[in-house]
Parts: sequence; C-alpha cells; structure tokens
Amino acid sequence: MRKYEVIFIIRSMEEEATVAVIDKFAKLIAANGGTITKEDRWGKRHLAYEIKKEAEGFYVLFYVTCEPACVAEVDRVMKITDEILKHMIVRSDEKGVANE
Repeated sequence: MRKYEVIFIIRSMEEEATVAVIDKFAKLIAANGGTITKEDRWGKRHLAYEIKKEAEGFYVLFYVTCEPACVAEVDRVMKITDEILKHMIVRSDEKGVANE
C-alpha cells in the first residue's frame, strides 16, 4: 500500500450536489481497496483563471492509502466526471527529500 494525496476542484454548485460528488469519490476509493486517512474540505474559492468557463470552485484534498490500481481508477473516473474542473494525484514520499 502506498500513500497518495488526491486534490480536486469541483464545479461551483449546490451544497448537496457538491457533497454527493465528494462521497462518490470516497466510495470509489473504498470500493477499490483504498482508505482515506484524512479529508480536507477547503471550501469554495475564487480560481486564479477560468477553468471550463467557471470562476469559482470547491477544493477538496484526500490523503489516501491504496494500491496503484486504485489510483489509476480514480484518475480515470475524475477525467470523465463533468463536475470535476481539475484534479491532481501525487504520491506522498515518507522518506523525505534528503535520502542519502
């Protein structure tokens, strides 16, 4: 199992719809054998530039422990989900930068 950080921006919409999108990805991670160790909902923020004709988005950050296959599936589904404006998945390296 590896640790990842999954950050994504959801299109500005009703609170219930936003929560539904967040829950969709939380369930997708769990269904693929992953666990969310921490979830940060940063809230609605103004974007630096328009993305898909949107000026605001709801930021969410998941700290996930899972296998690479789970990350690949989450990435695939985020790419085809219309409510997701942008996303990024980064592997967290526990060893640090200075690894000599």
